[in-house]
Amino acid sequence: MDYKEEFLSIYKENIKREGSDKLLEWLLKSDFFTAPASTRFHSAHQGGLCEHSVKAYYRFIQNLDMEYEGMWEEKISPESVAVIALLHDVCKVDYYKVEYKNVKREGVWESVPYFTVDDKLPYGHGEKSVYIISAFMRLTRDEAMAINWHMGGYDQRVLGGSYALSSVFYSYPISLLFHISDLQATYLDEKKG
Repeated sequence: MDYKEEFLSIYKENIKREGSDKLLEWLLKSDFFTAPASTRFHSAHQGGLCEHSVKAYYRFIQNLDMEYEGMWEEKISPESVAVIALLHDVCKVDYYKVEYKNVKREGVWESVPYFTVDDKLPYGHGEKSVYIISAFMRLTRDEAMAINWHMGGYDQRVLGGSYALSSVFYSYPISLLFHISDLQATYLDEKKG
């Protein structure tokens, strides 16, 4: 699958609100379509961020369909589904850089590339995505909550002792369903490293 083409197709078909064209223009000028999804975990390869976003989108639709017995569009719009899934990790735009390390292979030293983090806007993770998206277009409350808390128990705020996540998942079940979708895409649909 050509993940960039799939991303663009889903985005253009579903996301129509004011400012979405400017956000897409920004994404196209950024490294979003060439960046990895992580440095060494899921989809840690060129184009992995876009790939992960598309896979999270399809997992999200599956989970919504299962939870709401095929009637999910009564709970959330296709536009919101696309906004949440495709844009949840825009915090990773211009976040990674390539460095080189020496590795010995068959007795010969080689300089090999690897991804490292270069966070120029240390604003968190989910909250950073909400911040970036909001510079271009308005988010609904459900969208903002799902994107903000998509890391679930891995979120630094939760690891630091915050109890807000439980309230979010009870009050905004779409957030829980997207968190599960993100995990499924990461651990079931993508390769480590």
